[in-house]
Amino acid sequence: MSFNYVQPIPHADEIKSEIPMSESLRKIKIQRDAEIKKVFEGSCDKFILIVGPCSAHNEDAVLEYVSHLGKLQEEVKDKIIMIPRVYTNKPRTTGEGYKGMLHQPVPNERPNMLHGIKMIRKLQMNVINESGLSAADEMLYPTNYPYVEDLLSYIAVGARSVENQKHRLTVSGVDLPVGMKNPTSGDMKVMLNSVKAGQLRHNFIYNGYEVETSGNPLTHGILRGAVNQHGRNIPNYHYEDLVFLAEEYEKRQLLNQALIVDANHANSMKKYEEQPRIAMEVVRSRQYNTSIKKLVKGLMIESYLVEGKQSEAGLVKGQSITDACLGWKQTKKLVYEIAENV
Repeated sequence: MSFNYVQPIPHADEIKSEIPMSESLRKIKIQRDAEIKKVFEGSCDKFILIVGPCSAHNEDAVLEYVSHLGKLQEEVKDKIIMIPRVYTNKPRTTGEGYKGMLHQPVPNERPNMLHGIKMIRKLQMNVINESGLSAADEMLYPTNYPYVEDLLSYIAVGARSVENQKHRLTVSGVDLPVGMKNPTSGDMKVMLNSVKAGQLRHNFIYNGYEVETSGNPLTHGILRGAVNQHGRNIPNYHYEDLVFLAEEYEKRQLLNQALIVDANHANSMKKYEEQPRIAMEVVRSRQYNTSIKKLVKGLMIESYLVEGKQSEAGLVKGQSITDACLGWKQTKKLVYEIAENV
């Protein structure tokens, strides 16, 4: 074997016992889950905004950001449900670069993944404490999900993971809304097949057990744009794209038909400042077409305290070290505009 076994990682139940969730946080989470689920089930017409930095690399900055988000939520609560985007693990195309909090080293030491798991659990707990909002995270590693499953209210499966069988099977056992992004190729069939797989029952090995799942009826798609064979970004948030998907959802008779539009990534051509324009185009498409309004439940927006991006050294507090993000002033203005038009 070429693996070097560094240290055993305790079962999720052991970590949860060591870092328990308080009863007050549990009550917030239960209430939030119920409100968010109603949107995806179609019994509530509030609009979902999954908003936050591309990657949560600095706890102090993330907590400062979500405290602002919590106050803004109170102002728009009649129209919008905010879900902080607190992404603690980052997929890398070549495996190089910042991989997320799980891989961050202990000060003056090597990366320590047990330390990383505990950091992530504490961060997600502190986010709820600071803002009153339970967060969204990406399921990059299905085997790590049990360590935070009691803290999150939304899960995303990324463009590079959406075809993976383990991700699809795991989603079928999750009791939360889970968004399956279209793959980087933009193939809508892949995304829709992933949604279907997440909604079905499955039997497989997970977390050291043979498990049976009941299927997740809140599995849905996320449009993030595509990249062609020449490396050119191709958006898929336009009116015609949304009409096509509304028709496809009907043909396939998927449960709780829902879609989230990611305003950044390939949809914005990696130009973060285009996100407000894209967001408002989607909102206007919903106003014009009742099928689109029924289908599109919300937006995903990359935003942080300071606009743009910096190097991985991360010397500017509250500025992204991965994809560039909107700044807080731009974000606040956009949220007000969306609230006036949904």
